[in-house]
Amino acid sequence: MDRIKITGGKQMHGEIPISGAKNAALPLIIASLLTDETLTLRNVPRLADVSMLFRIIANHGVDQSFDGKRTGNSDIGGQTVHITAREIVDTTAPYELVSKMRASFWVLGPILGRCGYAKVSLPGGCAIGTRPVDLHLEGFKALGASIDLVDGYVIAKAPGGRLKGGKVNFSFASVGATHNVLMAAVLAEGETVIENAAREPEIGDLANCLNKMGAKITGIGSSTLTIQGVEKLHGTTHSVLPDRIETGTYAIAVTMAGGDVTLTNTSAEYLPVFLDKLTEAGATITEVENGIRVQRDPKTPIKPVDVTTQVYPGFPTDLQAQFMALMTIAEGSCFVRETIFENRFMHVQELARLGCNITLNGDTAKITGVKQLRGAPVMATDLRASASLIIAALVAEGDTIVNRVYHLDRGFEHLENKFRGCGADVERLSEE
Repeated sequence: MDRIKITGGKQMHGEIPISGAKNAALPLIIASLLTDETLTLRNVPRLADVSMLFRIIANHGVDQSFDGKRTGNSDIGGQTVHITAREIVDTTAPYELVSKMRASFWVLGPILGRCGYAKVSLPGGCAIGTRPVDLHLEGFKALGASIDLVDGYVIAKAPGGRLKGGKVNFSFASVGATHNVLMAAVLAEGETVIENAAREPEIGDLANCLNKMGAKITGIGSSTLTIQGVEKLHGTTHSVLPDRIETGTYAIAVTMAGGDVTLTNTSAEYLPVFLDKLTEAGATITEVENGIRVQRDPKTPIKPVDVTTQVYPGFPTDLQAQFMALMTIAEGSCFVRETIFENRFMHVQELARLGCNITLNGDTAKITGVKQLRGAPVMATDLRASASLIIAALVAEGDTIVNRVYHLDRGFEHLENKFRGCGADVERLSEE
């Protein structure tokens, strides 16, 4: 099993290209189930989760082809894939596939919308919280579907073979439920209104792609989405938007290590609250053409900053662990409150192995900065926690070995190459 070795003490200088967003690519790939024509996606990141999803949708009869390497292409850059679901050959998503990746549950909406019937396994638990699917199912019921839970499977049927437009009002602005119900609604008969829809940019990216495929969605970017159902969607070409979580992760890393790095192929517009907090902590953020420049003189101390995770456009839960790592060397104490997921402080005990001073009280962590971290062997517990350990290791004295890096490969494309390209001493140790 691969490991990542980090030797602390190196500043970062140069450029880091930001990949396409995993959290946008996954629903966009699933949206291919809505049409019998070809959906071409550009800037698709090379990630373990993306590869797994391609295998999962192949079970439903989806053909896929990838563009080969082109002159001028680098290993760090998105791929182009052509996806065609001419016929849904299997309306069942079995447990052995859905259990491998939670987002695969989102095939329920497109298959139900297109075929009028779907049988999809419940996804089961999650390392960072239960994340129930109740909101998804209530949304489908509002579109006229009958829902039965049988032997761990959701069996959804549209009376008469087609969903009907309806009013959906989420009790919580769930990203997954918004994706799933939105994809079902575009082929429903009549008008659907989704209230308290999640507002993340990745949802806007999906909605924009669906509109290019012939859907009629308005209110994109707001908490109210209005969908006029259509009978059929067609193919299109769409580029996956930049990964704002990857952007934020590298911005924190540069602030932690010190230096001057331009993050390219991204935009500050996706991270309004986060960038304000990072500036407050001591970073200098400058918007440049096609990117963001992040600077911090290592002599400039890190200031303690309190944060509370919130739904978009608030501080992202997916950057909580990374920001906490930054705060471990701040001059003073601060509080990080996690309001989105339970159990999302599993990285704390591993950060403590590097000498971090963190105490937990329910959903809140108190971080008191220390003068020096020290390298140690640590274990990744989930995707974002893995990144927090690498960020802390950038300033730790000596070597840090991060184990179980398959978590990182789920959401960060060529992470060690991007770090090394800016002078950080980060190396993958592969075992035969």
